[in-house]
Amino acid sequence: MGIGARAATLASIVSMGALPTLLGAQAYPTTPPAAAPVKPAALPPFQEAVLTNGVRIVLIENHKNPVVAFRLAIPAGDMYDPQGKSGTAELVASLLTKGAGTRSAEAIANAIESAGGSLSAGTDEDFMSIAGGVLSESAPLAFALLGDVVVRPTFAEKEFDLARTQRLSSLQLQASDPSAIASRYFAAGVYGKHPYGRRADATSVRAISRADLLAFQSARLKPRGALLVVAGDITLAKVRALAEQSFRGWTGAAAAAAVATAPPTRTATEILLVHRPGSVQSNLLVGNLALGAADPTRFAATLANRITGGGTDARLFTVLREQKSWTYGAYSRISRPRGIGTFEANAEVRTEVTDSALVELLAQLKKVGAEPIGASEFEKAKNAIVGSFPLTIETPQQLADRVSTQKLYGLPADYLQTYRTRMSAVTVAQVQAAAKAVIRPSQALVVVVGDGAKIYEKLKGIAPTRIVSVDGDAMTPGDLTPKASALALDFSKLTARRDSFVVMVQGNPLGTSVYSLEQIADGWAIGESTNIMNGMLAQTTTLKTDGSLNPRSLVQTGSMQGQQLKTDITFAGGRAKGTSMTAAQTGPKTTTVDTELPAGTLDSDAVQLALSLFRWAADAKFTVNAFSPGKGTVEPITLTVVGSESVKVPAGTFDTWKIEQKGGEGTVIFYVSKDAARRLVKIAPVGQPIELVLAK
Repeated sequence: MGIGARAATLASIVSMGALPTLLGAQAYPTTPPAAAPVKPAALPPFQEAVLTNGVRIVLIENHKNPVVAFRLAIPAGDMYDPQGKSGTAELVASLLTKGAGTRSAEAIANAIESAGGSLSAGTDEDFMSIAGGVLSESAPLAFALLGDVVVRPTFAEKEFDLARTQRLSSLQLQASDPSAIASRYFAAGVYGKHPYGRRADATSVRAISRADLLAFQSARLKPRGALLVVAGDITLAKVRALAEQSFRGWTGAAAAAAVATAPPTRTATEILLVHRPGSVQSNLLVGNLALGAADPTRFAATLANRITGGGTDARLFTVLREQKSWTYGAYSRISRPRGIGTFEANAEVRTEVTDSALVELLAQLKKVGAEPIGASEFEKAKNAIVGSFPLTIETPQQLADRVSTQKLYGLPADYLQTYRTRMSAVTVAQVQAAAKAVIRPSQALVVVVGDGAKIYEKLKGIAPTRIVSVDGDAMTPGDLTPKASALALDFSKLTARRDSFVVMVQGNPLGTSVYSLEQIADGWAIGESTNIMNGMLAQTTTLKTDGSLNPRSLVQTGSMQGQQLKTDITFAGGRAKGTSMTAAQTGPKTTTVDTELPAGTLDSDAVQLALSLFRWAADAKFTVNAFSPGKGTVEPITLTVVGSESVKVPAGTFDTWKIEQKGGEGTVIFYVSKDAARRLVKIAPVGQPIELVLAK
C-alpha cells in the first residue's frame, strides 16, 4: 500500500469514528506526575589558590566547551569615592579598558573582539569588577589584557574628558527621570551619612580630575583583598601561571576604609514629597533597611518578596495594575550589597490616584506578614524561584559571577549547590516571619516624585510629609503654588539689542543661536533663532510682550531629529492658552495649554533677556515665576549669585557675575557682565556637554 492509500485509509477510519475504538484500550494520565525531589546542583569542585601577591583564585574547571570566563573583584566600589567626588570609582572603571599598557582603547577593543571575546569593567556599592570571556585558546591574551587594565591603565586625557562628559550627560537625563530621582532620594534618606547613601551628581563629577583617578587606582586597586574567579576550559596550573605573569609588579593592599556611619533608625512611616511641577504621574518608592548579605533569613525573605512584588503574577502587580488599573506595573526587590541592604517596592501611578495607590501599596506590604499565605500561592512562588535557579548558572560567565558573589559575601561553601534544596525547605511560617521582619511599612520611608500642588494635601493625611524640590531645596506647602509677585527689574535697561552665540558641544562649535530684542508699538518682540548640527535641532521663536515683559503671544517653530514642532500660545486675562509640541521617541507630543498665570510671570523665553534688568550684587538672590510652554506649567525659579569670574569668549574677556538658575527646565549657570551693559556672556546648563558663548 502506497503512502497515498495509507493516508486515505486512515482518514476514512477517523471519519467513521473508529479511532476511539482503536485507542480505547490505551489509558492516558489525567493528572501530571508528582514532582521529582529537588536535588543539590551538580557543580565541578571549586579549586582555590593564592598568588604570591595575595590575589585569591577560585577555579571551576569544566572542559565541556572550549571557553573561559573570569571575574576579578576588588574592594574599590562606589562607597570608597573621595568625599565630595562621588562618581570617582565609576569613572575609573569606565576608563580601565580605554587604554592600558601599550594599547590604546581601540587596540584593546580590537584585540579582545578579534579573539571572539569580551572585556568590561564596572562598579557596585562595594566592588569594582573586571569581567570577560574568550575561547580557551585565547586565554593568554585575555589574562594579558586583564593584567594591563588593572595594573597599567593609562587614563588618557582625551578618554577622561570624554568619559566625564558622557557621565554628565547621563546625569542630566536622570535629572528628568522620576524613577532615578526617587532612587536618589530614597538612598539618601534610608542610609543617611552611610556611604551607601551617596550618589554622583553633576557637581561631584565636575570636581573629579584625571589626577583623582590615578590616585584612586593607585590606592585602592590592590591585589590583597582581590578575588579572581575563573570558570571553563582551563586548569588551575594554567590559571596560576597566566595570572602571575599578567599581574607582575602588582603588589600591596589598600588602606582600611574608615568606619562607616550607621544608617538612621526609622520608627514610623515618613513621606518625602519631591515636587515635580506638571507631572502627570507620581513615582512611588517605599522601603526600609533589610538584610545583610549572608543573613540566613534571606531564603525565606526572597520567597516573601516573590509573593509580594517579585513578578507580574505577584500581589502588587495583580492588585495595583490588574484589579485597580492604577499603574502599568508595581514591583518589589531586596537589594544585596555586602553590608546592610534594603527592601523596596515601587510603582508609577496617575496623579489623581496617588494617595489611593500608596494606601493600597502599604496595605499589601503589611498583609504579606500579617495574614496566612495560601498554599497554592506559596507553592507557585517557591517553584518559580527553584525552577529558574539553574538558568542563572548555565554559562561559564554566570557561574564565575555567582561564585564571586558567594565568596565575596562570605556565604556558605555549598551555597550554590544547596540553594534549591534550602529554598525548597522553606515553610509558610518562615516566610511570614521573614516578611514581618524585612518588609516594614510601619517604619518605611516613602518617596513620592510628582506634582506636589495636586497631591500634597492627600499625602499628609497618610503620614507626616516633608517637601523638597527636585534639586533638594526644602519647600513649604505654600511654595507649591506660584504666587503673584512684583518683578525686581530695572526696566530702564530695556534697549533694542542683538546677541549672537556659538553653541559648543563637548568643546566643539556645532551651531549658532541668535537672540534679539526689538521695540514694537505696544511693547517688545523677543526673537530667538537656533541651529545645531546643520538642522539636527532648529528653532525659531517670537515672543511678544508689553513694556514690562508680560507675555502676550508666543509662536515657536522648529524641528528636532526630523520631528516638525510648533507652539502657538496667547496670553490674556491672566491665562495662557494654546498648544505646545515637544519631541518624543514615538513622535511629536502635543499638549493643550490652559494655565493660570500669577501676576509677574515671565515666559521662560524672556528670562534670559531679563537677566540684564536685575540689580546684581554679591549674594543677590531673586525668585521669578516662569511659564514653561513645553509643559504648560508655571514654576518658580531662583536666580542666585554664586560667585564672580573672568570669562573669555569669542566676543572678548568679561568680568562677570556667576548666576545659578534652579528650577524650571533644570539648573543653569549664567555669566552676566558686571559693566553697565550687563551682557549675557555665557550659558552653561549643569550636567550637559553644551555651552553657549557670546560671539559678538
